[in-house]
Amino acid sequence: MSALASSSGRGARGPAAVGFRTAGGVCSAQRLPAGGSLDTLSGVTGNEDIRERIDTTRPHTARIWNYWLGGKDNYPVDREAGDQIRAIHPGIGDYALADRLFLGRAVHHLVGRAGVRQFLDIGTGLPSADNTHEVAQRTAPDARVVYVDNDPLVLTHARAMLTSTFEGRTDYLDADLRDVDAILERAAGTLDFSEPVALMMLGVVIFVEDHQESYDVVRRFMAALPSGSHLVLSHTITSPSMPEVDAAVAFWNEHGTPRLTQRTPAQVERYFDGLELLEPGVVSCSRWRPGSPSGSGSLSGSLSGSGAGPGPEGVRERGAAEPDEVAMFGGVARKP
Repeated sequence: MSALASSSGRGARGPAAVGFRTAGGVCSAQRLPAGGSLDTLSGVTGNEDIRERIDTTRPHTARIWNYWLGGKDNYPVDREAGDQIRAIHPGIGDYALADRLFLGRAVHHLVGRAGVRQFLDIGTGLPSADNTHEVAQRTAPDARVVYVDNDPLVLTHARAMLTSTFEGRTDYLDADLRDVDAILERAAGTLDFSEPVALMMLGVVIFVEDHQESYDVVRRFMAALPSGSHLVLSHTITSPSMPEVDAAVAFWNEHGTPRLTQRTPAQVERYFDGLELLEPGVVSCSRWRPGSPSGSGSLSGSLSGSGAGPGPEGVRERGAAEPDEVAMFGGVARKP
């Protein structure tokens, strides 16, 4: 479970006219007031419906994810549900951390080894440690990142997320994952689609229930990107060896919003069809190059059982225990 940009319980919808540009750009839509809090949103043109869009009576996956990562952007109903899910599956909190560390290692590799300077991050979620632009711009200050989400609480934090280096740029688009053409059109104001782009889709296609539709969405995005672009994707899996995960997901789908769909590791691999998968392929996020740098030290080593310190790219230190497997699988692939 993760923050989403695909289906927040309201079904697919057109992108709202909200977007931001910083670090040398011109604001492309109404900016949030300083602080971006709910108390100040009602006076912002075009954002009067933000309060109504935030449902604090039902637990929400983005806020529970934030709770598991130690954040403060959640409500009692989210913490209660998060604790209940953790009681069913005590290790589920590690998924959030494993997914975040996977993001850091993947972005660090793409910037440092593949020379990627542009990122389209769909399913941004609530701000946390080591967001995509932070990891990328530590190595390449000129990196450009466009975030996409349609969660209203994420929107309230857009100003906090959009802190770019002077050389680079960050944008935020309030849009639905399925609105591929609209996202690409609006992202083109920041990204140069004649140059390689990394498409970041961490824990987001789980909210597209129909298998074929979820594959089609990913392929449409990748079809629009040039050779040398990359796909970084993670997904909650189902496996006979992890029955407690199925139980936790069943509990979530009964009590929370939005519903999520598990897929087998083989089904997750299909998202990378036609692309060149980087080693070690599609694996538990905790086991994707655990010995490689993550671009930050703030979260590294926090995952229980990780046992792997920084070393050569993708190589664990000799004698280090293999990280515990989590039911969040991911991979990175290059478009030939």
